[in-house]
Amino acid sequence: MFVSYRWLQEYVDLTGISATELADKITKSGIEVEGVDVLNKGVSGVVIGHVVVREQHPNADKLSRCQVDIGEDEPVQIICGAPNVAQGQKVAVAKVGAVLPGNFKIKRAKLRGEESHGMICSLQELGIEGKLVAKEYQEGIFVFPSDAEVGSDALAALNLHDEVLELGLTPNRSDCLSMLGVAYEVAAIFGKDVKHPEVAVEETTEKAADYVSVKVEASEDNPLYVARIVKNVKIGPSPLWMQTRLMASGIRPHNNVVDITNYILLEYGQPLHAFDYDRFGSKEVLVRRAKAGEKIITLDDQERALTEAHLVITNGTEPVALAGVMGGANSEVQEDTTTVLLESAFFKGTTVRQASKDHGLRSEASARFEKGIDPNRTRLAADRAAQLMAQYASGEVVSEVVEVDTLTVEPAVVAVSLERINSVLGTNLSMDEVKDIFTRLQFTYKEEEGQLIVTVPTRRGDITIEEDLIEEVARLYGYDHLPTTLPVSAATPGKLTEYQAKRRKVRRYLEGAGLYQAITYSLTSQDKATQFALEEADTVRLAMPMSEDRSILRQSLIPHLLEVVKHNNARQIDSVAVYETGSIFLSNGAGQLPMEKERLAGAVTGLWHMHGWQGEKKVVDFYVIKGVLEGLFAQLSLEDRIVYQPVKKEGMHPGRTAEVLLDGMSVGYVGQLHPVTQKDYDLRETYVFELDLQAVLNTEVAHLSYTAIPRFPSITRDIALVVDQSVLAGEIARTIKEVGGDLLTDVTVFDLYEGERMEEGKKSVAYSLRYLNPERTLTDEEVTTVHEQVLTTVEEKFGATLRS
Repeated sequence: MFVSYRWLQEYVDLTGISATELADKITKSGIEVEGVDVLNKGVSGVVIGHVVVREQHPNADKLSRCQVDIGEDEPVQIICGAPNVAQGQKVAVAKVGAVLPGNFKIKRAKLRGEESHGMICSLQELGIEGKLVAKEYQEGIFVFPSDAEVGSDALAALNLHDEVLELGLTPNRSDCLSMLGVAYEVAAIFGKDVKHPEVAVEETTEKAADYVSVKVEASEDNPLYVARIVKNVKIGPSPLWMQTRLMASGIRPHNNVVDITNYILLEYGQPLHAFDYDRFGSKEVLVRRAKAGEKIITLDDQERALTEAHLVITNGTEPVALAGVMGGANSEVQEDTTTVLLESAFFKGTTVRQASKDHGLRSEASARFEKGIDPNRTRLAADRAAQLMAQYASGEVVSEVVEVDTLTVEPAVVAVSLERINSVLGTNLSMDEVKDIFTRLQFTYKEEEGQLIVTVPTRRGDITIEEDLIEEVARLYGYDHLPTTLPVSAATPGKLTEYQAKRRKVRRYLEGAGLYQAITYSLTSQDKATQFALEEADTVRLAMPMSEDRSILRQSLIPHLLEVVKHNNARQIDSVAVYETGSIFLSNGAGQLPMEKERLAGAVTGLWHMHGWQGEKKVVDFYVIKGVLEGLFAQLSLEDRIVYQPVKKEGMHPGRTAEVLLDGMSVGYVGQLHPVTQKDYDLRETYVFELDLQAVLNTEVAHLSYTAIPRFPSITRDIALVVDQSVLAGEIARTIKEVGGDLLTDVTVFDLYEGERMEEGKKSVAYSLRYLNPERTLTDEEVTTVHEQVLTTVEEKFGATLRS
């Protein structure tokens, strides 16, 4: 709902309250104001001008040379390209120095050799959306009424000095789908009165019953139908103030009669429809359900097939309107209309909703009927519209109305106690404070035995139970004034479990390392269900699978991650790095629910990083993905408890796959896919890993401790050991560290050599050993003693010799 700030001031005194402050107060009372739109959008220097002379531009067929009186000493010359500019018009003129939307500044210019001192503007150029501009002005400039004052502010005349509040209404607050409804809300917030429009209809001596009769067959769908006749109307533009209010509310002006019905819809929230009486086709209005196969051409020139679920207005034989949604083209008000049949009715919301949904028609009228209107405004809205038609369309209102009324509407009566209000809200309100709130809401009440018996106006159809009244008290008292308390049962605030916190750390680390999270199906096919699984177990099949490809619960995350890689490769994304944390399922036997375990898996292919300007590329290999895991284990403080050892696993490369051991127990693997597997998945060289995430995260670790930066220097010794090719470099490193004791702080492999001058079946592995005593400077003798013990041990255990 768009609410004009200046229009709202006609119903509520907002002196000293800015639009921004008003928006803040409405939001705090429970209706969100999604924004405040300043209509002038920074425009300045635009006045109303009078085109004194209009001539053809001497050097351009599509330009006009105009002499325009802008209220200054002399008319100014303006070159205009609008096709509808003409002598005698009152137009919007942006003077030299004016600013238009987008900070567009008007300067003196020459157009095809002719001086132009300003710009004659269209409404779009002043910041009004094209869809809101009347059809006759959509392709050219806007023309003011002839009585517009030359030299006066054009923005004020167009109501562009206004501000518009956009209310984000929830479905229950249909009462605020009208200016009067918003006025009641604002008046309650600020403790002010609501000023209603004065309705006084001057009627002729003729009777409306002589012109039309009304019959309603579907009384449940339409319990109230009111018809009025206004004759001798003159179709023309509506007053400028009305047009601008409609545009500010998001409705395009048409003509005075149609604009008045839309204006009443916005003012009262009561949809109206104006029929051309002479085109109506009869003197009878019959409201009924449509017949199967019946058709109607609506105002948007679309032919629509009707069903028995749709309510229609007919002239006794054929439909002339889809009730509550849209009128028919056969009875549309046109330029030659002289007599108007005005409809004001109460239609059942669900029936209107059905028709709106079936035909894909969402109108301002249907939105209000669906959410609920105030039936006590139906007659008043018809009278107000008739009054405006007499005033602005020169119409004569025929006396009395023709109506069918089977509607029984009683205001809701709801009881609530002060004790209950304070108990729910946690407040200590007095009875007088609660009474004041209901008075501001204009709810009548009486006090009986400590309870307030509240009579709710029909405009507030959302209030039916005790809790609704308590909500009204809370929002008018102020949500920000309610005391803050924890629930009685809550001893401590919630937090992540240790496992959840660790899992979040895992995800953040992997994303920081460059992997993207994937989420894949838990269901797979029979042939992929056990691929790459860490544990052997029977598969679990669905009783009613969607398809064979989604019939088995997975036992590994990797097959689906490989599908993700394949999908990206097929779309020319050659470098892919993804991971997933998810569940796998192991059978517990027939008729038993499966065991669910959480796994962490990843798949990487292509380039790991590339610096084009340096000509540097790093292709993913085994050590890249192993390094990612080493960093992960370091984040979890497990790096000293992890061991990698070669392993042969189905689907994995036999020489580039390692088993991951945590405290000697297998928790996963890392390596390259077997070339045959890569071919089966249509992949290039791809590396994967899968870990038992529960085993990793549930492992207890020591509390994090810090050590001071060493004050004393370290001593580094490098050794190159010749060993059999079957000996693992990691085993040698672990042995060196064990023998080195406390003085040996770091062991790093920095070279591997297998080639010429190396005995067949042998290899050279070079290590850098760093010795340090944090309490004093080491001597060469101390280091030599420990270093010789290291060399002796590796010689005895691995048959290693120092490379000469």
